[in-house]
Amino acid sequence: MKFDTSVMQSSPAPRSRMDVPREPRTKRGRYVVIGAGGGLLIAVAALAMSLKPAVPSVDGSTLVMDSVRRGDMVREVRGPGTLVPEQIRWISAVTSARVERIVAQPGQVVEPNTVLLEMSNPDVQIQALQAEQALSEAQTRLADLRVQLEGSKLAQQGTVAQVRTANVSAAQERMAADTLLADRLISKFEYNNRRAAAEESSTRLEIEQKRLDIMSRSVNSQLAAQQTQIDRLKAIAVFQENRVQSLVVHAGEHGVLQELALQPGQWVNGGATLAKVVQPGKLKAVLRIGEIPAKDVAIGQSAAIDTRNGIVAGHVSRMDPASQGGTVTVDVSLDGKLPGGARPDQNIDGTIQLERMKNIVYTGRPALGDDNAVISMFKLDDDRKSATRVNVRLGRVSANSVEIVQGLKPGDKVILTDLSLPDNTERIRIR
Repeated sequence: MKFDTSVMQSSPAPRSRMDVPREPRTKRGRYVVIGAGGGLLIAVAALAMSLKPAVPSVDGSTLVMDSVRRGDMVREVRGPGTLVPEQIRWISAVTSARVERIVAQPGQVVEPNTVLLEMSNPDVQIQALQAEQALSEAQTRLADLRVQLEGSKLAQQGTVAQVRTANVSAAQERMAADTLLADRLISKFEYNNRRAAAEESSTRLEIEQKRLDIMSRSVNSQLAAQQTQIDRLKAIAVFQENRVQSLVVHAGEHGVLQELALQPGQWVNGGATLAKVVQPGKLKAVLRIGEIPAKDVAIGQSAAIDTRNGIVAGHVSRMDPASQGGTVTVDVSLDGKLPGGARPDQNIDGTIQLERMKNIVYTGRPALGDDNAVISMFKLDDDRKSATRVNVRLGRVSANSVEIVQGLKPGDKVILTDLSLPDNTERIRIR
């Protein structure tokens, strides 16, 4: 078979893809796309900046509103508190002991002789017996000392009597000697002897009499010293006996047993609180007032106590001189009768009237704002369907109202609720 070689030589050989020449790419198209996208973003941002933020809407049923008005405002301060008995008897352990028996229970009406609990301590009983023994020994020593001193005193009195008799005899001898010497019946030597004997007897009588006086005074002082020792031991014995008696704990006064948190077998130390007896009919209110508004509270100001079962009138009777935990404790004596069910430690709310301000502009107290502060509030527009933010300068603040110094006028209606909106929110819509 023969092939036509002329045809094969005239046909060109096929080219591969790599042999096809390509035109170089240009970056112009990419730059166009990027530039168009950037311009679009700038336009969108400019449009967004030119648009005003949407006005937020608020449910009107959740808002607390009030009108601004002119008139008299009662400035008040409010604080929580509790009812506390005016008379409280804290019963403490006189000595360390172990609780043997609980007799009374909290809430029970007690009398002064009502037994609350019984305790025991053998050491206290032993010490009481030792004190009684020491007192008895001292009393015995006093009796022995009295017998001894009285015997010595009687012996000295006998000596004085003997010396006095001898002194009388010596004086008589001297008188006789004077007569005999005048008649020259005795010698001068005998006369001098009788005279010296009389002087000696007189001197001895004087000495023995002084000794008797000293002994009499000594008897009294020694007996008084021993009696003082007995009195001291008697006081110790009474104290020890009272410690024994204190192991049986009594209420001590009429009232209601409020606290007795002990268990049989429990060991209590001396000075520990055992029980609390109160008089429930005599209660006072103890309020906790913030230290900032408390600066205007004074003794005698009127107060109203909300017991959750009625309002009771009262007056401020005492204030703590220092604050604790940001509050000041204020005592309010109750002038009215407490409602039924009122009891110690009951939670209450108290309102104290500080002053009455006449002819001022005021409104209800907003959620935020202190004395002389500048705050933002939303004032209702004329259509009552929207509200605009306004800056308001406050004056004196009360529990439920606040003085308006600047920013609002009588007749304006404002929103008191804290809406927690951003600071740049100037208007809201009320639906």
